[in-house]
Amino acid sequence: MLKCSKYKSIFMTISIILLLTAYSTGCSRQPSRNIDDNDYGETVNLIYYTIGEPDKDLKLVNDKINEIMARKIGVTITYIKVSWQEYEDRLNTLISAGTTFDIAFAPNYAATTMRGAWLRLDSYLTGLGKELYDTVDPIFWQGLQMNDGGIYGVPTNKELAVRDHWMYPASIVEKYKIDITKYDTLESLEPLFRMIQQNEPAYIPMELDRDSHNFFALDGYEYILNHKIPLMVKSLDPNAKVVNIFETEEARQVLDTLRHYYKEGFINKDAALREPGGLKRGDKVFWKSSGGGPLSDTTWSKDRGYRVISNPVTPIVVTTESVRGGIMAVNANTKHPIASIKFLNLLNTDPEIRNLFNYGIEGVHYTLNEHGQAVPIPGNDSHGDPIPDAPASYAGVQYTQGNWFILRTMGGDNPEPLDKWDQFRKYNAEVIKSTVLGFTPDLSGLTAQTDNIEMVWKKYYPSLMTGTVDVDTILPKFNEELKQAGIEEVQKEIQKQLDTRRNEASPITAPVSR
Repeated sequence: MLKCSKYKSIFMTISIILLLTAYSTGCSRQPSRNIDDNDYGETVNLIYYTIGEPDKDLKLVNDKINEIMARKIGVTITYIKVSWQEYEDRLNTLISAGTTFDIAFAPNYAATTMRGAWLRLDSYLTGLGKELYDTVDPIFWQGLQMNDGGIYGVPTNKELAVRDHWMYPASIVEKYKIDITKYDTLESLEPLFRMIQQNEPAYIPMELDRDSHNFFALDGYEYILNHKIPLMVKSLDPNAKVVNIFETEEARQVLDTLRHYYKEGFINKDAALREPGGLKRGDKVFWKSSGGGPLSDTTWSKDRGYRVISNPVTPIVVTTESVRGGIMAVNANTKHPIASIKFLNLLNTDPEIRNLFNYGIEGVHYTLNEHGQAVPIPGNDSHGDPIPDAPASYAGVQYTQGNWFILRTMGGDNPEPLDKWDQFRKYNAEVIKSTVLGFTPDLSGLTAQTDNIEMVWKKYYPSLMTGTVDVDTILPKFNEELKQAGIEEVQKEIQKQLDTRRNEASPITAPVSR
């Protein structure tokens, strides 16, 4: 009897332990269910990295963002901006070192995704982030899909096709009555450059930097990976072969023209060394190229400090590069996936937060005119007096931070049209898809080759693409070293994967219907 009582006592003790264990397990935060602190009513702080010069009033804006977001979704952020020159290296270091952060601007989306850097978002975009998903044009999502069918970032909802525009100072164009639409090839620019050199010596005829520009898009080419791997394909040719662009006749003509312009003194002498974005506000430049969509002149005018007008010189084609130009991604190792999706959803659907990120605080960084347009307040000097035409003490980097269509338009000396976003919608409805839209070759087995190709690119590209060196001497060396680095192996593998993709599905190249 005592023995039976003893076993009964042991059985009851074990049962209680099992019951308590089950209860405890049921209430724990299971990572597999992607539960984070935000599900328990606690305010979660996210660490957010993006590109851009750290603003004087960044903390002030960060505090205001947090005040509003804490109230609306129970989320705050630590808002970190890293300079243009340092950002990519800093992000790579963060990823490699496993440093804690939650969200980042992802300029090399495909490469970092294949490294496992970003959280797959598909399941979130059909649930918690569905409002965000529905807000963004479907073509962006198509362009972001990786080979596994997954989406690993949130694109900026803006113009679909980023066209190369050639911009000029409006005052010079008006003074000499120049019809800028007549100049759409590199060679056609020579008489303009010569006139500027002779009549307007204060102006640099042609401004280039060490990253130069995709002049090859003039002939219908787009990069398969990025411009540091010079393999390209013709966007609208469904049977086009992958080529080393520097072995083509088109590239040779571009390089010869740039060399001629450099020797004539049309191009700035420091072009091969000048950092991208190194043009200072107010610098007098006659010709400059930049990628943009409709109505970009207003933004460029504000950046330059004087009014510019531009002419698009490349087709209205949606490429993988154009749709992946402004992606925000969630760290694969974040402890706060739900809070991250809530933040991205709010940023892309809430006008109050989106305008705060872009323009700063109303009454501090901008005012509203009678049409509800944002008019930036210029910075002050050491005496507190406004500096005419100076940039505000805070400015977001617009293409990196979410949906444009809920932004206020800009007022001021060169106001944007009130129907700006209607014009963007019309523009987007007329785009043509590249035949390789969304194609992302898997080169995980050729990382040594791609790394070596980039090293060769850094050695030769800046000087060749700015006309700084003799083409006959340097181009053969460049191509030979690219071969030694393994570009032919990479080219062959990409062509193989592209052929497989083409065999699996026929691409759409007609205008996209809505």
